[in-house]
Amino acid sequence: MDDLLQEFIAETRETLEALSGEIVAWEADPTDRARLDAIFRFVHTVKGSCGFLDLPRLARLSHAAEDVLAAVRSGTRNPDTALVNAVLAVVDRIGELVEAIDSGAPLDDSAEDLLIAALAEDARPAALLQSNTAAPRHNNRSVRLNVDLLDRMMSGMSEMVLARNELARRLRDEQVDPLVEAALERLSLTVAEMRDTVTRTRMQKVEALFSALPRMVRDTAAELGKQVQLTIDGAEVELDREMIELMRDPLVHIIRNAVDHGLEAPADRLRLGKKEAGRLSVSARQSGNQILIEIADDGRGVDVDRIAAKAIAQQIHTAAEIGAMDATAKLDLVFHPGLSSRDTVTSISGRGVGMDVVRANLENIGGRIELINQPGRGLTIVIYVPLTLSIMSTVVVGAGDQRFAIARQSVEEILNITGDAVRIDLVGEATVATVRGRRLPMVSLGALLGLPDRSEGRGKLAIVATRDGHYALAIDTVLDTEELVVKPAAPAVMATGVYAGQTLPDSGLPMLLLDGAGIAAVAGLRFQRAAAQEEVAEAEQEQGIAALLFEDLDGQRRVMPLAAIDRVETVSAEAIRHTAGRLRLAIGGTLVPLHSVAPAGARQTVPVLRLTDGDSEIAYAIHEPVEIVTLPRDTSPAVEAGPIAGVAIIGGEQIEIVDALSLFADLEAALPVERSCWLYSEGGGWMETFLRPALEAAGYSCVTDAAAGARADIVVTMDAAPPPTAVPGRVIRLRSSRSGEGDSIYRYDRPALIAALARAAGEK
Repeated sequence: MDDLLQEFIAETRETLEALSGEIVAWEADPTDRARLDAIFRFVHTVKGSCGFLDLPRLARLSHAAEDVLAAVRSGTRNPDTALVNAVLAVVDRIGELVEAIDSGAPLDDSAEDLLIAALAEDARPAALLQSNTAAPRHNNRSVRLNVDLLDRMMSGMSEMVLARNELARRLRDEQVDPLVEAALERLSLTVAEMRDTVTRTRMQKVEALFSALPRMVRDTAAELGKQVQLTIDGAEVELDREMIELMRDPLVHIIRNAVDHGLEAPADRLRLGKKEAGRLSVSARQSGNQILIEIADDGRGVDVDRIAAKAIAQQIHTAAEIGAMDATAKLDLVFHPGLSSRDTVTSISGRGVGMDVVRANLENIGGRIELINQPGRGLTIVIYVPLTLSIMSTVVVGAGDQRFAIARQSVEEILNITGDAVRIDLVGEATVATVRGRRLPMVSLGALLGLPDRSEGRGKLAIVATRDGHYALAIDTVLDTEELVVKPAAPAVMATGVYAGQTLPDSGLPMLLLDGAGIAAVAGLRFQRAAAQEEVAEAEQEQGIAALLFEDLDGQRRVMPLAAIDRVETVSAEAIRHTAGRLRLAIGGTLVPLHSVAPAGARQTVPVLRLTDGDSEIAYAIHEPVEIVTLPRDTSPAVEAGPIAGVAIIGGEQIEIVDALSLFADLEAALPVERSCWLYSEGGGWMETFLRPALEAAGYSCVTDAAAGARADIVVTMDAAPPPTAVPGRVIRLRSSRSGEGDSIYRYDRPALIAALARAAGEK
């Protein structure tokens, strides 16, 4: 807390110094709205910081001044001379209190009631008391370095890295003296150490930004009578110290608004079926040349219609303008100055200040803010903060005629698309890459950016890891691995969400750094987050399970649970034949049982669903896949058992549900339990030529050598005594003649032979 207090004192002191000219200018022209907003934001920030630093005197003064300034901003009070003098006196008193706190000197509070009283609208004109003895200013215990100096150090270090890269590239192309290579290696190590040292002079863990959040959330929730469960992740991520200072106030505004605006009261949450304690998560992670700070709650979200109605009521937009807006544009109204989603003013929010300050501060440092609104389920705010300058290890890849870099730490592995470990499938409109049995969504970089395919069938797959999940990125080629100096790109480029910065390699050709998480977002990939697994499971239980809707060969639309489908692929119609009593598909050198509701007709290719239960596999012939849908829990069962389990309403249409269990059960019923038979004969070859194919067709495995026969379940002999090792009751004797005595069986009496085999094997 001492560190936070010192930071608050330093920030307040610097802001007061910066505002000194603004205050004098506002005194000369009280109607100047820009200067009024600057003073208002100062006292608003002081009030918010006092809440979690437990500075009640400062909080009381700043709250009173904020009330008056809010009234001036809304037009309900005129900024006359008496009001301006009273506000300036309060600002001066705030400065005196800050210096007193820093020096530890006592400061009488008798004048503060008079200062607050002078802010009242009906206050009589009176001379405001001035402090006769100013609190001594305490010497700073820290040294503040000029950021420009650090920038020049970092830029010089970047040039050294580029020069080292160019030197290494030139030496690779020629025969080099080993002593020169050793010198280059030492130079590289020295440059790397200097780079890390210079970088650390500017970097600080965002833990310094997050450490105040638990106390602030606790105090704010207690004041509002709410219960909040706060989780913080990524505190070890490092960010430029200047960025951390600039991010502090915006983060305070967002967190307090989330607790006040977003999370419902405990009684309301219970009525809505939510947990009594609201969930608020704050996380930070690095993505390329950006730091992403994400604040998510599971509250009510933003009511965009209510925001739009207030914008019309305050004459910010006309009803026609609001009607022409989409949901995203309406949601952006929360950034308009003076527009709040609250109808009542509290000590926390409701004055229409905060989000406009957040966006203004972020845009000043080259960042941006994104809102992900889920009405009734919560709001997620993602803040993109650029690293001023960084040097990172990258993989240089090619797509079309362009070259791009991607952070090496985000690439797990790179494989050939044509390799044996990779299989590409099309499920509906989505492409899925299966890598060693692991199914991943696939994104083509060239297709995403509208670039021509130059892979010539020899493309690569980069397995990209993001915080939310993994996906396969299809690229044309891998060119190099290189340490690059990365800087923020132009705002228009960064706004696409695909790029994390730009770089200038030793080749002299500018290159963009890809944002792995941004590509996933732009491509529409959705990953299941660990923090929301419980809610997702509950939602699936209520809404249903994923299934593939397809058009069957008889023209009817049917649906099958997606979990039973391994892949969808197109096969040649010539590979489908009715053999040995059933339809079979010849594919990959194996025979797969095939289910089909109608003939394929004259078509040359047939789409099939490859189904698996982990042990066996079957195929289901269809006309074409349609889309992935959600199968509702409320279905009507079929009247009779069979391949159709029931019917469900999907898109207003009755759709039959294919019973995968029945398909596999029919397959198992057609395959008897395999038993082994020892064909024991003294010669002649009849048993091997005639008997063996018939027994194997009936599901029995036949052996003829003594070693394997000793372990067989059944022994079949003909015109010969059984072997001494045969177990009585498991021996079947065949005879060559039609007539005979004893328990022998005529060798061409197939029904009697199969029945005897079943009895001997213990089957019923």
